[in-house]
Amino acid sequence: MERIMINPLLSVQNSPTKFLKPPLSSLHRQKQLQERRSNNNTLFMVETKPRRATTLACLSIRRRRNNNGVSEFEETARFEQVGGKGISVLCGLGYWVQGSRCFPWLALNFHMVHSLALQPSTLQLVQYSCSLPMVAKPLYGVLSDVLYIGSGRRVPYIAIGVFLQVLAWGSMGMFQGAREVLPSLVAFVLLSNLGASITEVAKDALVAEYGLRYRINGLQSFALMASAAGGVLGNLLGGYLLLTTPPKISFLVFAGLLSLQLVVSLSSKEESFGLPRIAETSSVLESVKTQISNLKEAIQADEISQPLIWAVVSIAMVPLLSGSVFCYQTQVLNLDPSVIGMSKVIGQLMLLCLTVVYDRYLKTLPMRPLVHIIQLLYGLSILLDFILVKQINLGFGISNEIYVLCFSSLAEILAQFKILPFAVRLASMCPQGCEGSVTSFLASTLCLSQIVSAFLGVGLANLIGITSSNYSNLSSGILIQSLAALMPLCFMHFVPMSEPVIEKERKRGISKRSRRNRRVGRVVDKENVDYRRERESEEAQR
Repeated sequence: MERIMINPLLSVQNSPTKFLKPPLSSLHRQKQLQERRSNNNTLFMVETKPRRATTLACLSIRRRRNNNGVSEFEETARFEQVGGKGISVLCGLGYWVQGSRCFPWLALNFHMVHSLALQPSTLQLVQYSCSLPMVAKPLYGVLSDVLYIGSGRRVPYIAIGVFLQVLAWGSMGMFQGAREVLPSLVAFVLLSNLGASITEVAKDALVAEYGLRYRINGLQSFALMASAAGGVLGNLLGGYLLLTTPPKISFLVFAGLLSLQLVVSLSSKEESFGLPRIAETSSVLESVKTQISNLKEAIQADEISQPLIWAVVSIAMVPLLSGSVFCYQTQVLNLDPSVIGMSKVIGQLMLLCLTVVYDRYLKTLPMRPLVHIIQLLYGLSILLDFILVKQINLGFGISNEIYVLCFSSLAEILAQFKILPFAVRLASMCPQGCEGSVTSFLASTLCLSQIVSAFLGVGLANLIGITSSNYSNLSSGILIQSLAALMPLCFMHFVPMSEPVIEKERKRGISKRSRRNRRVGRVVDKENVDYRRERESEEAQR
């Protein structure tokens, strides 16, 4: 008996012997077809569950077994095939070392206060003036987007930035004149921040590009986790080293960590990450102009510009008094470096926990109420320094050491955590080919806002008369700072309520698949109609 052709779309084999059986209902027949597909060798790609990417467990993409039989092990193996393990080591180590920068900076702050005898305002001015190379991050991002060095446009820039940091911190550790003379010290710190900014731009762009390429939404959370973990170890190590060794040892130890990162960067191959190579033009200048034009077009979109404006203004309008508070803790309260280092450790642990909670539970919440709560908590947490300056904690039986350990870093941690929702949103909305430009523009604007905030703090400290011998008005400055931190709550309408575009695209993809499944159902119904007609024709012939 002659067999009927197999339908290649539905993988259903019809036979005349089936004419003697009653027709199946559409629902039952579709279920039978799905069972046959699972046993058939024909590839049938119908995905009914969206992927859920996580950043824990070495960034493996986890997904439950679905109707096409893909297991978690197979998905993790696919992630490793596209360079997931290599990018986890490269960027994870990079963000960890970036977080560890706190311990040489802790030694540098103590060195400038005790060895160079800088005033609180001068200390804060030097700290944030040396951050000026980070304002030029968009330039590094544009170059990273359009200019290849060898066979890569991300990893070589990471290596160059790390080398500059090794040169700067190693020189300050080995040569006395590099750390004892203020102009030379400032020059090497500027060189270090230049290298750090180049490295950060390349890492951020690589994370954003890789996440968009393979639909992994959450790598920014992993980056902040690695940075926080580095901050925990860095502050522990910094506090211990300052108790037993001079600051130059901290500089040399950090130069050793940077050397390890340099070796890993030089041994990494960007081709293994599976990222597409952009078309190169003969004129680099023309490519840079085109990329700058693309960057302008991207940041002019309301979905990017409005939340970015709010983030920048909310930081810039708060006058920082971190230098004055640091000098007050070391000169008036006479706190040991280990106490301040441990307070930073506890703060980084809190940041790590907050990042995990955000990645697990909070990133699906509307952005505006989430940022509203964080900003409110930030404004109130500044008042914790007011309690310390007024020594209110002693009235409750809490010593200065315990109070600084538990509460000193809370405001700083909330200020860092507030940026995470904006970073995740903008990274998910980067146009293809502009990952470095957009992420570096975000970083540079935030850095510029911090510099403006620090300069406002210097002006406020000079206005109310805060010096190394007079901290009587420090509490008034802290109250002004707290009120300024609550002002951004008045223009929360700039912060969007909707979720990032990548989520919407995923939902649209699901709806398209649902429509495709409905079309498949209609094909099955049509087959049933043809089946009935063919059976009637057979009976008529008999």
